Amino acid sequence: MLDGLLTLGLLENGLRVADFMCCEDVEMEAFSGTFKVQVMHDGNIYMQQKPQRVRNKAIFRDDNATLSQGQDRRWYFYFSLDEDQLPLLPEKLVSQASTIAQKVIRELINGRGYRL
Repeated sequence: MLDGLLTLGLLENGLRVADFMCCEDVEMEAFSGTFKVQVMHDGNIYMQQKPQRVRNKAIFRDDNATLSQGQDRRWYFYFSLDEDQLPLLPEKLVSQASTIAQKVIRELINGRGYRL
């Protein structure tokens, strides 16, 4: 438990901000994280840290595409392209998806399947 001063504010972009200034002479471990914060009508504030997101490790990559398998055992194909390259999107999407599909076929033929 710490005594201090909590300042709540609203930024110009509509996002809320909270600053806590401790009034005690304490030494504690510094940390940062993503939290769920609830501010109640009576001024009580509840914070609960969210678990860190587990990122999927890419199995195959191309210039704009990756194939990965999630913790839920589902396969994910991700493709991204800058807006100024929109005319190239169909060609690049088909080409890179085909390249990754060929790599998957090769792995399956060689018996190195990925939990299929």
